Amino acid sequence: MATLPNPLPDPAAAGLDLPPGSLVDATLDGPWHEPLLWYADGAADQGDWAGLRAAGRRVGLLPVLVTGGQRDQWPEAWDLSPDSASYPGDHDPEEVLAGYWTDYADDELGDAAPGDGASGKPETGSAGAWPGLAPVPAREAAEDPDTAAAGIVAVVAGDADLWLGGTRMALVPARRSADIPAAIGWTGAVNHENDVARLCAVLRSWEDRYDARVVVLGFDTMIVSVGRPPATMEEARALAAEHYAFCPDNIDQSPPYDLDAYAEKAVLDQDAWSFWWD
Repeated sequence: MATLPNPLPDPAAAGLDLPPGSLVDATLDGPWHEPLLWYADGAADQGDWAGLRAAGRRVGLLPVLVTGGQRDQWPEAWDLSPDSASYPGDHDPEEVLAGYWTDYADDELGDAAPGDGASGKPETGSAGAWPGLAPVPAREAAEDPDTAAAGIVAVVAGDADLWLGGTRMALVPARRSADIPAAIGWTGAVNHENDVARLCAVLRSWEDRYDARVVVLGFDTMIVSVGRPPATMEEARALAAEHYAFCPDNIDQSPPYDLDAYAEKAVLDQDAWSFWWD
């Protein structure tokens, strides 16, 4: 499974010295048989991440920032459904993305598809066939991916006004960062995908290719840090297609509703990616 043996019922027995916080076992179907996550009662501090990551990793816990969002919805009100999540490793990320592309791109993307017939890319008005996974960026990572993640966390935690509802530190029993949504049965993308483990399979692939880490979760939002982002427009366009398949609302419901513009502004050289599902 995506989870590890769960030390959350007694963090102190696991050797964790945590600030005041809450254990969450609330799901759509009633209390889960063990806590799904712990999160702090108080606002996240810029320096909390590194300490929690070091302490938690030793016992199989990984950190993530949680946000209440503009509706002040914290994890106990997130409609978690761990029973609905399979295992991320059982899914092939390219098959997952290709399926989403087939389901959504031609009907919704239309004129937002990049390229033209003369260049061999899809003609305007048609998204065309699934273009395949983007290549690993040619650039080398500037720093360790967890250091990069800590930098994004510091930015987010340091500007509470930017993140409506504020942010709090959380710990989740998960094998890798990409598995955190599946480990808690997160349903923020339920209007796009009922089994969050399929999205986590894509996140695993982004971990491998882009040194990505899941750093923020809200009711229906996610932020991913990026240790090795695309450095050319060609790389960015290829990845933008994956982003569209992963989260069509990022383009369909967000100006300028254009995949090339999204690639340039939200993917090229960006050290964080933000996703929102309607």
